Amino acid sequence: MRNRQDSPGRGLLYGLYQKRLRRELDEGQLPHHVAMIIDGNRRWAKQNFLETAAHGHRAGAAKVVEFLQWCEDLGISVATLYLLSTDNLKSRSEEELVALIEIIARLAEELANGRNWRIKHVGSNEGLPTRLVDALAAAEGATAGNTGLHVNLAVGYGGRTEIADAVLSIIRSHQAAGHTLDDLAENLDAALIGAHLYTGGQPDPDLVIRTSGEQRLSDFMLWQSAHSEFYFMEALGPDIRQVDFLRALRDYSRRHRRFGS
Repeated sequence: MRNRQDSPGRGLLYGLYQKRLRRELDEGQLPHHVAMIIDGNRRWAKQNFLETAAHGHRAGAAKVVEFLQWCEDLGISVATLYLLSTDNLKSRSEEELVALIEIIARLAEELANGRNWRIKHVGSNEGLPTRLVDALAAAEGATAGNTGLHVNLAVGYGGRTEIADAVLSIIRSHQAAGHTLDDLAENLDAALIGAHLYTGGQPDPDLVIRTSGEQRLSDFMLWQSAHSEFYFMEALGPDIRQVDFLRALRDYSRRHRRFGS
């Protein structure tokens, strides 16, 4: 399939438009934390007459690296990427899962060996193969001291499971400290639950983006996105251009955030 930027004239116009969008952005109004659901990889592979979904997942992984570079260049502090849900582990074919797991493992390794980014796995290891668990842990360990963009890789992730795990973690901590259920009832609040989430200690996402035209969260950051702004792109994951991201940021900067009011 021919790329939309193939012709010299179109490429020039694209570059000029991208620069104009960048100039229009108010750095003081940009989000600190952007969460991204990169969706549509399988559809992209099908539309481009590729044999397997793995081709689309590889293209999506390559786009992830670009997206993170865009975030860093714009001064965004935290980026969270929804790569593999707990539902995916149950609904995808074994052949697709084997390929996808290897793609994510290699992506984690690539990110850990790239820029000064700090990688963190957010999700559960339950149901994940050892190869992927080890790759995520190695990336997290190798980049723990990095000071650049903080990158959350949501793998084996489900928002409901995360909340349940947070509550279980709180209960176990109280039991280990010898506290009673009455003590727990007096101290249990939103702040305590938030501190025990996979993303505990991090700012909630200001902006949640989803590609492919779908307009749903799919169990992604249910707790953290309570006051987030949402932006839905028509482009499939591997087709995202920097101008698409800049448009999302422009739209975000023009909104008046009400935080539930």
